[in-house]
Amino acid sequence: MLSLSSQAWINLAYLAASMLFIVAFKLMTSPRTAVRGNYLGATGMAIAIIAACFEKPVLESITANGTWPLILLGIAAVIGAAIGTTMALKYPMTGMPQMVAILNGFGGAASTLVAGAELFNMNVAATSADATLAATAATNLVPWTQFAIATALTGLIGAVTFWGSLVAFAKLEELAAFKKAWTHPSRHMINLGLAITTVILIWAVCSYPNQTLLYWLLVIVGSCLGCTLTMPIGGADMPVVICLLNSYSGLAAAAAGFVIDNSVLVIAGSLVGASGLILTAIMCKAMNRSLVGVLFGGLGTTASTTTDDSIYAGKIKSVSAEEIAMVLEGASRVVIVPGYGLAVAQAQHAVRELANALEKRGTTVEYAIHPVAGRMPGHMNVLLAEADIPYEKLREMDDINPTFPETDVAIVIGANDVVNPAARTDPKCPIAGMPILDVDKARTVVVVKRSLSPGFAGIPNPLFAADNTLMYFADGKKAILDLTAALEKG
Repeated sequence: MLSLSSQAWINLAYLAASMLFIVAFKLMTSPRTAVRGNYLGATGMAIAIIAACFEKPVLESITANGTWPLILLGIAAVIGAAIGTTMALKYPMTGMPQMVAILNGFGGAASTLVAGAELFNMNVAATSADATLAATAATNLVPWTQFAIATALTGLIGAVTFWGSLVAFAKLEELAAFKKAWTHPSRHMINLGLAITTVILIWAVCSYPNQTLLYWLLVIVGSCLGCTLTMPIGGADMPVVICLLNSYSGLAAAAAGFVIDNSVLVIAGSLVGASGLILTAIMCKAMNRSLVGVLFGGLGTTASTTTDDSIYAGKIKSVSAEEIAMVLEGASRVVIVPGYGLAVAQAQHAVRELANALEKRGTTVEYAIHPVAGRMPGHMNVLLAEADIPYEKLREMDDINPTFPETDVAIVIGANDVVNPAARTDPKCPIAGMPILDVDKARTVVVVKRSLSPGFAGIPNPLFAADNTLMYFADGKKAILDLTAALEKG
């Protein structure tokens, strides 16, 4: 009769979880299937967690200490589930980038702590007079050299991820101490010094793995490096930074998988690390930036030499909802461009109502999505999907740009840098060369903003003063609701 050992069942569970993770990643590439992908990913994680509870070290701990390990695991699971559920339900869409940043950080911190705990246990076992513990250390599944390297890398990457994510969170929250980028002239030398120190400490940890203090010293230096690497990065580059930190958290998890010899952790971490790097490359391409330029160039950290007065003086045409409604009445094609301001105003449902009102008149309505609109990749896609806007109407930048000359009205709601024509015309501006949505080529452009304040890059936008642009100054949600009401009246 065929029988399987308990470890074989655990490995089968890990295999099933890994397969679910891979399928989940595939499904998350499309908004239409992303929800199903989330459910499959969560199911895979649940299977992996349950299987891990039956690993030999856990069972041995239960045997030695009774039910206390199970009670502690249960308490930790309940607390973690409560925190995760609360964050998911309470955090607004505008706070999703911050939430992603902090979750990346937690992943890095968890990997660092796991590696530190395993290093401590290995050292205790290796130096114990107990023959059983000594034998366990001698026959451990991962050789000491591989173990030491994996541990050192986990500690470094995890620490950089955690503290870098905390700084990114603070920047996205626009906390006073982090609102401005750190532009100290010696910052590159400081980073270089910290990087060299980490290399030395990695060598020390690998050479003397029995000295646990060296590991925590590496973690401390890595924590400083995570802060100093992220603090100089300007707000305009935050979508790229979030992707990169996401990749770091995956790499830390994969390295931790080698530390504790856990296959599902290696696979899941590799998937997250690889997908994060791919997304980082996509974001850099969308901004016409190199990764080195993002990390060290400081987009959005320097003031523009062009003044607002030189761009806007006497050229701004402010209009009312009724005047815009008159323009829309004769439009056969309207393109709506969402930006971070739309997310702040929570205007996605109001936008859907406006689109419905236009479509009743026979107007074709589409949505132009820039890869880095908002504060994280896919921010606008998720926001509009929340209002049940059909996926096929969300058109990517490369697809919709050639159609703007045939567009009657382009309505820009809260977007700034991603529609700034200075990226094409001013080679000296901070966003020079960045691909943008060509809304300025539409017959009429309506820009909905609270004021003429600049975007993340901190530069004025010539679009606002263009001959074919009408400025509607108001809160995004109120503006769209008033516009819809004026359109329906007419």
